[in-house]
Amino acid sequence: MRRQEAREDVSDKRRKKKAYSEDKLRDRESEKLDETERVNDMDDFDDFDDFDDRDEDKMSRRGRRKKKDKNKSKKAKKAALIAVGSVAGVLLAVYIGFAMYFNSHFMFFTEINGTDCSMKSVDQVEDEMKKKVGDYTLTLKESGGGTETIVGSDISIQYVPGGKLDEIVKEQNGFLWPKSLWDHPKIETEIGVQYDEAALGASIAALGCMNPEAQTPSVDAHPEFQEGQFVVAPEVVGTQINSEVFNAKVAEAINGFQPTLDLSETGCYALPRFVSDSPEVTAAAAAMNSYLGANITYDFNPNTEVVDSSVISQWVRVDGEMNVTFDEEAVRGYIQTLADKYNTKGVPRPFTTASGNVVTVEGGGFGWRIDQEAEFGALLANIQNAETVTREPNYSSRGISHGGTDVGSTYAEVDLTNQRMYFIKDGQVVLQSDCVTGNPNKGHATPQGYYSLAWKQKNRTLRGEKQPDGTYEYETPVAFWMPFNGGIGFHDATWQSSFGGRRYQTHGSHGCVNLPYSIAQQLYDLMYDGVPVICHY
Repeated sequence: MRRQEAREDVSDKRRKKKAYSEDKLRDRESEKLDETERVNDMDDFDDFDDFDDRDEDKMSRRGRRKKKDKNKSKKAKKAALIAVGSVAGVLLAVYIGFAMYFNSHFMFFTEINGTDCSMKSVDQVEDEMKKKVGDYTLTLKESGGGTETIVGSDISIQYVPGGKLDEIVKEQNGFLWPKSLWDHPKIETEIGVQYDEAALGASIAALGCMNPEAQTPSVDAHPEFQEGQFVVAPEVVGTQINSEVFNAKVAEAINGFQPTLDLSETGCYALPRFVSDSPEVTAAAAAMNSYLGANITYDFNPNTEVVDSSVISQWVRVDGEMNVTFDEEAVRGYIQTLADKYNTKGVPRPFTTASGNVVTVEGGGFGWRIDQEAEFGALLANIQNAETVTREPNYSSRGISHGGTDVGSTYAEVDLTNQRMYFIKDGQVVLQSDCVTGNPNKGHATPQGYYSLAWKQKNRTLRGEKQPDGTYEYETPVAFWMPFNGGIGFHDATWQSSFGGRRYQTHGSHGCVNLPYSIAQQLYDLMYDGVPVICHY
């Protein structure tokens, strides 16, 4: 065991010694390599020194060139500054020079009352005005394109130097003179002139525009009915002169030595009080349109009458102060025109008899008559409620038909001249007979006219006027009673021995139409309440 351990120790020592020798050898090789690198580094350093010397030489040459260029730039800048300064100095001198000049002269493009005063002194302007005053004429431009003149010599005009021009020059700010190059000063002012005021008054009175007969007044903007509605009609400026304004403006123009006076631009005409956009006018138009919504069609078969916006617009009024009113009297007037056109009651009108003759019949209580007061209220209500309606007017009395005749085609006819009675039904004679009417010789003539059956009754006793003793003038029983005009009517008359001819003149009735019994019976069956009865000669 010990031998073996001894052998292992010897082997270990040998390995360590070998490893130490190898380390030493590597150290020596490393030292040689480092020495070689130090030598190479020294060579590189020497080469760098040579390069650095060359580079410094180049940089030196460049520096000299840059310095030379810099000096040239400074000289150019200096020269430019000197040039700019010189120009600025010249401009400043010009600016100040003009500023001083315009302390006593009018600026560029200055006009005073239309006279060119550019760059002129007060004395120069006054001299020019003195020369012009002898030829001065004021031209009046009128609205229609015409012109009239007031000649200075006619009013003995003279120029009187004053201080106004001096004041205008002093009010100028001379240092703002460049502004006058684009903002040309135009000055309106009074110039020292004097004239004969009486002569001026005479010249004004002689002007054509001052003739009242040649003047037309202005018209205010106002509501006007066009195409179904009220619109604002624009104002119209007339040629009526406002004398007070005109005289003042003429004097002002002459005192300012102005060559023209535009009468429209200076308000010399009497202008309208209301224009298109005046709130009073637009409000009035709206108020007037509020009445136009109704549409009423009156039925006068076969005719019609229409009350629409075109008719209602004639009843809506506006006064000079733009106050809107509804003209009720105009409505009444319209209803009266309807009555005049369609009323037949009490109106003489033609009638074609059963024999074919055309006669004029007047009187009686039958026919059309509009109840105008009732219709006025109804029409106002229709308008106020903006109603659309077709209707008949309100009547106090009615006929049968409108047109050529108002009795229709069914009626009773009494020919008072020929003492004949007819009943026409649907245009055909269905019953006719001789009759006896009232006795004209006793004051009981049967009156002519248009009537209608009030009612009918069988077996009635007809009585005359009541006497003081309580009895009646007469008492006559009849079988068929058909009254049409108060106490006058058709009835049978069995006491009459004959009918027709001239019997009525001697044995006529108290006004009734006497008929044979059988005819009265037939007529009774044909008659009905309201059927027309026409009595004619």
